[in-house]
Amino acid sequence: MNLDKVKAWMAARPTLADSLGIEVTELTDDYLEGRMPVDGRTHQPMGLLHGGASVALAETLGSIAASLRVDPSKQATVGLEINANHIRGVREGWVRGRATALHVGRSTQVWEIRITHEETGALVCISRITMAVIDLPASGKAA
Repeated sequence: MNLDKVKAWMAARPTLADSLGIEVTELTDDYLEGRMPVDGRTHQPMGLLHGGASVALAETLGSIAASLRVDPSKQATVGLEINANHIRGVREGWVRGRATALHVGRSTQVWEIRITHEETGALVCISRITMAVIDLPASGKAA
C-alpha cells in the first residue's frame, strides 16, 4: 500500500485521528510516520500536550503500520497492549511520530513509536504497542 492509499483509507470514515488532527506523512518499508498539532484539541488543562493525545498518536500509527503487514482479506490486527513514557512537555507546534517494527510474527506484532517535537527534534514520548494478528472469518470481516 502506498501513502496515498493510506490517506484515502483514513479519510473513508471519521475517527479519533480526525478529531485530533493526526496526519500520516510518510510510509517506507521500514516505518510509518505521522504528525499531530499541539493546540486546544490536544492540550491538557495546564496548556501542555496531553499524554493521552500522545498515546492516541502512537496507537494510530502503530495500528496502521501493523495492518499494512497483513493480507486484509484474510487477517486483521487489533491492539493488545500499549505503554508510553512521557519525556518532555510541548506547548505548541507539531509533534511527529515514527512507528518502527520491533517484531512482526505470525500471531503478534510489536511496534515502537518515537514522538518528537517537529521543530526541535527533541524526544517527547516513547511508546510501544503490541498487536494481535487475527484470522478473519470467511466473510473477510472482523467480528
